[in-house]
Amino acid sequence: MAQNHFRSSGGLETATLVAKKRGPAVDAKGNINLRIESQTRQLIDDAAAILGKTRTEFMIETARRQAIDVLLDQRLFVLDSGQYDAFVHALDNPPAPGPKLRSLLRRTPAWRT
Repeated sequence: MAQNHFRSSGGLETATLVAKKRGPAVDAKGNINLRIESQTRQLIDDAAAILGKTRTEFMIETARRQAIDVLLDQRLFVLDSGQYDAFVHALDNPPAPGPKLRSLLRRTPAWRT
């Protein structure tokens, strides 16, 4: 389940979205095979040991955290009340299409030629 956060004049609001399932609900596990330089492997092993984790636990947690950050960078932003009002105003009042946009919309897409 994904949550999108946005700021309204009343404070931080949370909209909950239910992701569409892409198949049967199973906790299937798979493998990821990586080739890695020995120095990098040792660095990962040292960091995992400090945290009391296995290499696999460390790599999965780190990759998962980074993946979430990347996805949230594309979806989550927080605005103060003034910024939020300006954002909503811009969405509600888009500029008229200019000549470049009109020209682009008249073109035949490359996949149709």
